[in-house]
Amino acid sequence: MKLWITGSKGMLGQDLCALAKNFSESDKEVDITDEATVGSYISKNKPELIINCAAYTAVDNAETETELNYKLNAIGPEILAKTGIPMIHISTDYAVDPINAYGKAKAEGEARVAKANPNHWIIRTAWLYGINGKNFVKSMLNLMRTKEQISVVSDQKGNPTWTYDLAAAMLKIAESPKLPGIYNFSGEGVASWHEFALEIQKQALKKKLLEREIQILPLASSEWKSAAKRPLWSALDKTKIKENFNVQVPIWQDSLSKYLELEK
Repeated sequence: MKLWITGSKGMLGQDLCALAKNFSESDKEVDITDEATVGSYISKNKPELIINCAAYTAVDNAETETELNYKLNAIGPEILAKTGIPMIHISTDYAVDPINAYGKAKAEGEARVAKANPNHWIIRTAWLYGINGKNFVKSMLNLMRTKEQISVVSDQKGNPTWTYDLAAAMLKIAESPKLPGIYNFSGEGVASWHEFALEIQKQALKKKLLEREIQILPLASSEWKSAAKRPLWSALDKTKIKENFNVQVPIWQDSLSKYLELEK
């Protein structure tokens, strides 16, 4: 089956392209919010399944860049879905009872995709990090190398997720597309951002990625100033994707260890 991977230069998209076979890819050169452009690409490349990784992901900026956020996260996915081509669409833990502009746009995107195309697999994921982009793990490593002490939010809990694991799960669905609907995929096990940071430091010291240990203080969400509100609990249940597609969900600490080997 020939795949079309949108958002192919993003953190997840690059991991997908590294693992996939028989695919075409596009990034910003194909505007998914323009029906004519999408139609032209499909006519030329003739994909049999779309994997939509294109998205607006700047959660705080989405509070002010509302139009761009809505176009990329709600209208674009609908345009792709309306082509009638089976579609895997990436969504977010924030789409469940959304409390920020990003989550609301992603929730709208889910609804539009489901309405426009019965052959859809919406995958909600969370707390992504990967080798090919800016992410929490890289930010923490940089801070740990340059600061004596940092503070990290301790009352928001979720599932750290390596993009490589997510890409592998998506391709498992693409290999045998059945049972459309909404699925969850994220790392196994729950952590706060503070616990995530502590584990990053622990493993990085062990792997000689850091030379010294610094103090990592817990911080309440109320003390962390950000434009967008975040949910205090957004852990995802992976039972459905495990049972329907026999997807293996790695423990997040194990995936972090494999990722950090690539950072060496």
